[in-house]
Amino acid sequence: MYIIIDHFIDYLKFQKNFSDRTVEAYQKDLFDGLDFFSSALALPVEQIQPSALDSKLMRSYLAHLQQRKLSRATVARRLASWRSFFKFLYNDRLIKANPMVKMSNPKREKRLPKFLYQEEAKQLVEAPDATPLGCRDRALLEFLYATGIRVSELVSLDLHDLELSRGYVRVLGKGAKERMVPLHDRAVAALDYYLRHVRPGLVKQDCPAVFVNYKGTRLSDRGVRKIIDKYCHIAGLKNNISPHAIRHSFATHLLDNGADLRSVQELLGHVSLSTTQIYTHVTKQKLKRVYKMNHPRA
Repeated sequence: MYIIIDHFIDYLKFQKNFSDRTVEAYQKDLFDGLDFFSSALALPVEQIQPSALDSKLMRSYLAHLQQRKLSRATVARRLASWRSFFKFLYNDRLIKANPMVKMSNPKREKRLPKFLYQEEAKQLVEAPDATPLGCRDRALLEFLYATGIRVSELVSLDLHDLELSRGYVRVLGKGAKERMVPLHDRAVAALDYYLRHVRPGLVKQDCPAVFVNYKGTRLSDRGVRKIIDKYCHIAGLKNNISPHAIRHSFATHLLDNGADLRSVQELLGHVSLSTTQIYTHVTKQKLKRVYKMNHPRA
């Protein structure tokens, strides 16, 4: 079974163009299931055949996940990973039927995304100092908040993706889907200064990455998170502000200031409008708060 999963992982990496982080999550979910199946079938993982994983066994696995008191989101993600894996097996004719066709995911809790208020976002973006790394960090934070791109999209950006003269950046999103995202003047100015005066003194030869670390190589997801943590602390903001929280802030602030949902969907690179609609709940919360603060009878 391990060999088949390796083929599936290669498929996700090279054909679906999924990020390393997403691929690792799929792998973790599949290995979790394999441990359960090995115990339930009393077989070593190497001897388990795809045909042995029937709908009855998958329902037992679902019950096992629920007994472990895992969150609904985790259970749903693990089932989704297995559903994708079975679809891969079916398309490659390694199984005759998908055992999860009639299985439904548990209903997920509706949780509002974490986001910064507009003043907090301003404090975060303006927190870096004027040192070379501070200028890099200012450009990075301005860029994140100006575009709302995913951290995986940010760290994979190369110089040829930038069109600063036109105020645009070319972003390669999930499933290798390309989109053009505009940049406002302040973000362009911060990025232009970094590229002209800071990056040449940091970068190693032949590194095409827009954002580089102090060693001169491509900045990693983890490096971006450390930068955000640093400036959240400096600005005195609450903890656990992730790059995705800045993405959420970008979308929420656009909607708060009158942007239409379709445009925000396009900017975020969401395939489905329903994914973007979560942000309307955030803006409704704001309306309710404003109403309570300002209505004389509230």
